[in-house]
Amino acid sequence: MGPTAAGKTAAAVDLVENFPFEIISVDSALVYRGLNIGTARPDRQTLARAPHRLIDIVEPNESYSAGRFARDAAEAVREIRAAGRVPLFAGGTLLYFRAYAEGLASMPRASARIREEIDATAVADGWPALHRELASVDPVAAGRIHPNDAQRIQRALEVYRQTGTPISDLQQQRRVPGAAETFYRVAWCPSRSNLYQNCETRLNHMIKQDFISEVRDLFERGDLHPQLPAVRAVGYRQFWQHLQGECSRDEAGRRALVATRRLAKRQLTWLRAEPGVVWIDPNGEAARQQLHRLARRVVRAARYA
Repeated sequence: MGPTAAGKTAAAVDLVENFPFEIISVDSALVYRGLNIGTARPDRQTLARAPHRLIDIVEPNESYSAGRFARDAAEAVREIRAAGRVPLFAGGTLLYFRAYAEGLASMPRASARIREEIDATAVADGWPALHRELASVDPVAAGRIHPNDAQRIQRALEVYRQTGTPISDLQQQRRVPGAAETFYRVAWCPSRSNLYQNCETRLNHMIKQDFISEVRDLFERGDLHPQLPAVRAVGYRQFWQHLQGECSRDEAGRRALVATRRLAKRQLTWLRAEPGVVWIDPNGEAARQQLHRLARRVVRAARYA
């Protein structure tokens, strides 16, 4: 695991080429088809060397959830083990990994009718107004959610309107069991200064690859809107705003860089809360050897499980 632009893919591919691993992608944007440049999706040659499960599995007009990831990952783990290989989770969406490893609180299914009502209010009054409504019924959830985080505000209000119970209360109740397994957790993470430089370098590379055209293709489909998780992905959201006429292309790039660095910071916060994590700086002299030593332990443990 690790923050965006930490070099996780290269490390995971190296492990696949040296040990009997198979990669399960843990990335909330890579699940969507058509999101390639802005997600740093592995190219065809890389995927041929090291296939990744759970990428390009849903359309961008759909919503993919942590619960669905947990189910899809469980099936992938069964298939990988049946083939005599070892599952290697690789990515930066810690919520997805926790959903698989620890289980989820029991929540009501999505309601299209309630979501449409919430979206209509958002169009009329804005998401900060809905955030204030959330604060009146669930101050704990509102305290964790940014006033412009449309997806999480919508879900929290949807749960409350369906059940009459704050989502923060439901999240504290008995959880649906997760996977009864042992996990070896590795945080593949450079120093913060190197990480932020990596974020800027990768974004500049994406722009040179014509990232704006990829976003324009999505924009011109006609069936997507800014509240969808795919469109709200970092980078896509900011250049979508440019295509809507809200800002210049240069300003969209600046906003995308700020959002990328903020994402990396949030991911680091999540990682620090994970138990039993082995931290490895990929720029360290012995980083690859340290990762390989841990990989050998994992493979031995899997063989005797």
